[in-house]
Amino acid sequence: MQRPPSTFLLLLALTPTTVSLVLMSLVRNYDTSTRDDKKHLNAFSSVALIIAAYLTILIILENITSLSLWARTATFTVLLILVASPLGIAIRAQREEYDRFAQALLEGSSYKPNPLMSSKFSSSRGPGNNPELPSDEGQAGDFSNDERLPVAQDMNLLQAVSTGNFWLLFIAIFCGLGSGLAAINNVSQIGESLGYTTFEINSLVSLWSIWNFLGRFGAGFVSDIFLHRRGWARPLFMAITLAVMTVGHIIVASGFSKNLYFGSVLVGIAYGSQWSLMPTISSEIFGVGHLGTIFNTIAIASPLGSYVCSVRVIGYIYDKTATDEGNKCFGTRCFMMSFMIMGAVAFIGFLVALVLFFRTRRFYETVVIKRLHHS
Repeated sequence: MQRPPSTFLLLLALTPTTVSLVLMSLVRNYDTSTRDDKKHLNAFSSVALIIAAYLTILIILENITSLSLWARTATFTVLLILVASPLGIAIRAQREEYDRFAQALLEGSSYKPNPLMSSKFSSSRGPGNNPELPSDEGQAGDFSNDERLPVAQDMNLLQAVSTGNFWLLFIAIFCGLGSGLAAINNVSQIGESLGYTTFEINSLVSLWSIWNFLGRFGAGFVSDIFLHRRGWARPLFMAITLAVMTVGHIIVASGFSKNLYFGSVLVGIAYGSQWSLMPTISSEIFGVGHLGTIFNTIAIASPLGSYVCSVRVIGYIYDKTATDEGNKCFGTRCFMMSFMIMGAVAFIGFLVALVLFFRTRRFYETVVIKRLHHS
């Protein structure tokens, strides 16, 4: 495998840090309104989906036919407009915020309280009472209702590690994200061994990124709907994505014509879905008090699984089947056994996720869903 240039590695190392340092001064705390924020967030989501669909259509068209220079210019111009459109959403949101603030100032300056009603209200409430409530009974009622709600415990890392749910989620992530990342890392070599052209391989990599995005976006959205409306515990969707990934690995292992296009859709969507589900499940089961530490500890399963699947499975089998000339391998035999093994690994993750679902189903019914309905 050809090593990337040292300048490219330096660029990868410095760019994320530089961007964070340059833009960190723009981060501010703002008062938010859930109703208004949802409208603008939905607009951002719509733009992201439109861009993903647009790029997918362009990639497919470029594989079917060769676009002329003017067509490439026109499509690139449209893409720039779509990429810049979120700036317009942000500007409109900021303008609406300023308009609401100005309206609130005008209403505040024009409001003149009735002195008779004001004195009557002040005399009716004793010292220490809440002025927003007509009596102490309403306040006590709200407090007692909140007290009756079940509370999820905020575990620290040591407490979370000592539970079986932590290790079930860790193993599921090891099997799912590990095998999925191994497939992504080797898509170029798989395409080369199956006779795909360089242009087709580049298209596959681009499409894989789109499927990854759709999985991250869609899994959170779909699982939220079924959790709120049907009461389905979120680990069930982790099991579903692992089952989909199992099928995707088997399709890649089959080696039939254009199999990578079908397999990449399933594996890419399932891989992105697990990255969306894993932090949410961690916060719901272990609480948000130490979520950063717990989440990043569970996330260690991804590179560990990728190392085992990439180096100890794919790399080892590829080297065994490769010819002596340039250490190259061609044909379905190069990756068939590897992806059958990774399909088995993903299926084990599916079974583990099912166990996690049955273990936490009662917890979701008594704690998570009730508090969601209350909020």
